[in-house]
Amino acid sequence: MPHSPSSISALMFVAGSLIAAPAGAATIYVSNEKGNSISIIDGDSLEVTDTVEVGNRPRGIAFGGDGRFLYICASDDDHIEILDTESLKIVGTLPSGPDPELMVVSPDGKHLYVANEDDNLVTVIDLEAREASAEIPVGVEPEGMGVSPDGKTVVNTSETTNMTHFIDVSTFEITDNVLVDQRPRFAEFTADGEEVWVTSEIGGTVSVIDAATRKIKHKITFEVAGLQPEALQPVGVRILKDRSKAFVALGPANRVAVIDGKTYEVTDYILVGQRVWQLALTPDETRLYSTNGVSNDVTVIDVANDKALKSIPVGSFPWGVAIKP
Repeated sequence: MPHSPSSISALMFVAGSLIAAPAGAATIYVSNEKGNSISIIDGDSLEVTDTVEVGNRPRGIAFGGDGRFLYICASDDDHIEILDTESLKIVGTLPSGPDPELMVVSPDGKHLYVANEDDNLVTVIDLEAREASAEIPVGVEPEGMGVSPDGKTVVNTSETTNMTHFIDVSTFEITDNVLVDQRPRFAEFTADGEEVWVTSEIGGTVSVIDAATRKIKHKITFEVAGLQPEALQPVGVRILKDRSKAFVALGPANRVAVIDGKTYEVTDYILVGQRVWQLALTPDETRLYSTNGVSNDVTVIDVANDKALKSIPVGSFPWGVAIKP
């Protein structure tokens, strides 16, 4: 398991340069879609410390409220697995419905909202009872899941319907449908709850939706010299709490876009590994981790300087990433 921060020097020598280790560095968990495993990375040493075998085709992963349990979408097993991060053992399963892909935990840590790609449903799981409490019909091939900071609204994206669905958690009913560009893959609320950013993989855009009016207020596009537009496929997105920056994974473009979260201007592109999928920020927002599915590695990014610090080999086809402080 990871060493305590006090046992490691504040500086590391990586790839020929000194890199400051963030205070109280976190532990990073990565799901390996074809490796049927979870890789665990020490945020101080930036090395893999453990690999845990899990169910078939793990994709989306998320931590529960207290950070002890990691929930894993075992997509080909049609359930959610519960990994105890103290024992590194699978200690139970949750009934997710067919082909769970992505999920979010409610801010109070009591519910898990799961997109079930094969049956066009969002499943609501009561984490205390460890049972499904509701099923919400949505569009075709649901994937992206987001939850508002106040916990009152859940957002789901449907890849084939090309819609963002707003769900009232008090009734578990859809209140609004917002048409976005082709193949929406991910949804992320800003920390103030005012916006939802939705990535459209084939459309090549990010739709910024006003959470109050449920209207698209801006569309972000991308352009990289030497790359064809069809290679720019937005997937995962993370936004700093103060909205000074946002980061978008661009799939086969092998880059993470850096965006001004207030003006929506693309300010930089960071070269990472091949086929970048998902992103996660450390709690102190000093580092960003990207999963690179084809190159079987994770890229560590310095948030302040928009620089890739290191590539960490993990398992086969890394997909999801979650961080435990």
